[in-house]
Amino acid sequence: MADASPADTRVLMVESSEKIASQAWHVQRAHFYLASMRRFADELRVDGFEVVYRRSNSFRVALREHRAEFPDDAVVATEPNSWRARLLLDELGVETVASNQFLCHHRDFTNWVNSRKSAGYKTFKMEDFYRWQRQRLGYLMDGDQPVTGRWNYDAENREPPPKDGHDRWASPLVDPLDDLDHDVLAALPDTCTGQSPTGVWATSREGALRRLRHFVDHHLAVFGPHEDAMLSANWHLAHSLLSPYLNNGLLLPSEVCDAVQAAYDTGAVDIASAEGFVRQIIGWREYVWGLYWMSMPEYRDENALGADMPLPPLFTGGDTKMNCMSCTLRGIDDYAWAHHIQRLMVLGNFALTAGVEPRAFLDWMSRVFVDAAEWVMVPNVVGMALYADGGRMATKPYASGGAYIDKMSDYCKGCSYDRKKRVGDDACPFTTLYWDFLLRHADQFVRNPRIATQVRAAQKLADADAVRERATAVRVALRAGTL
Repeated sequence: MADASPADTRVLMVESSEKIASQAWHVQRAHFYLASMRRFADELRVDGFEVVYRRSNSFRVALREHRAEFPDDAVVATEPNSWRARLLLDELGVETVASNQFLCHHRDFTNWVNSRKSAGYKTFKMEDFYRWQRQRLGYLMDGDQPVTGRWNYDAENREPPPKDGHDRWASPLVDPLDDLDHDVLAALPDTCTGQSPTGVWATSREGALRRLRHFVDHHLAVFGPHEDAMLSANWHLAHSLLSPYLNNGLLLPSEVCDAVQAAYDTGAVDIASAEGFVRQIIGWREYVWGLYWMSMPEYRDENALGADMPLPPLFTGGDTKMNCMSCTLRGIDDYAWAHHIQRLMVLGNFALTAGVEPRAFLDWMSRVFVDAAEWVMVPNVVGMALYADGGRMATKPYASGGAYIDKMSDYCKGCSYDRKKRVGDDACPFTTLYWDFLLRHADQFVRNPRIATQVRAAQKLADADAVRERATAVRVALRAGTL
């Protein structure tokens, strides 16, 4: 609540031991949220607020204790970003006010969708929403038109990784851990996974602002061209690494987009990089947010393709000879992070074509990423990555073989598997599973104009039976942890 003042506001913050112990969180994710909470409480005290910081079994218990101690307090909260948290506040009689973490409230998103339907449109797409957002918010606009006459620079922002200069991107900022950090880490349960934090992720407002400035000054100008590229030796490339701060409130989307607009206005960055980044913030991020609230609570458990494989052990510490998976999972273990193409076209693509049960994969993704939040994970995993919503989020399944990964990364060089082969012991599992996926779901996708050509090609394969046999062997090896 931006208008709160120390004169009339007491702040209640709750650390829930029940929540902390509920999952085997990545240690950097758990540390990030708890350390950010504790620092924020300290900052509020410096600003003159009385802060009641309760460490309790649950929010429910902490609120009961608070009301007993301060019976005259009216408890008001910013709208939680998850469905279950809002239900809990409603049940407990907590008044809520709109969040400023998004530029389009989900009710406004629903109104936009309904206006499209009223105008005769049968579908709504992210691109349409993004253009509407640009017009209403004014970013990179000249009146009601985009500044250059073009809305979209995706074509310029899909270059493969550079053949040299893999260290061309500035290193992320790092803050030394202090006593508060060590106190948080000492209190975390032994069930946490992954490598301990090294100071990459800021846990203060000041640290988040410095990282915003660092991105704008050192990365934004080169962000666009290689934003979809993947490299074995560089985990961050030119990505902003700002999503954790946007998702926990240390940064606001307006100030991030304002900084990008200012860099474009001064000529510090070109339109392709500026547009590509603004698209991620006011387009994709807010579209996902709106879709989540339109679709819950059923969305979380959808499984349109009937995928039923348990989460393979390689996701939870098992070894694999697949270099792309090994590099991506190692990055998650080290930093609790991977960029959007690694999430979609490596992790998600593999889970999709292998037939991993959506809820199991969603739960794992939610545990291990520092920026994970239900509102973003459910649409992106259930809808975008796994097509478990039957096409509500994406107009086609994002399935591919090893060829895409080879084009957009250096992962395939020296890998034990041959990305060009779909059958045989050394056939790339991505390639095998891709063709098998098309065969298994041919009836569903043969009339989808965005993937029908590939489905028909699969149906004409002379070695279709061998592909199915090899895919069965791949799934057996996945379950056994020997792939």
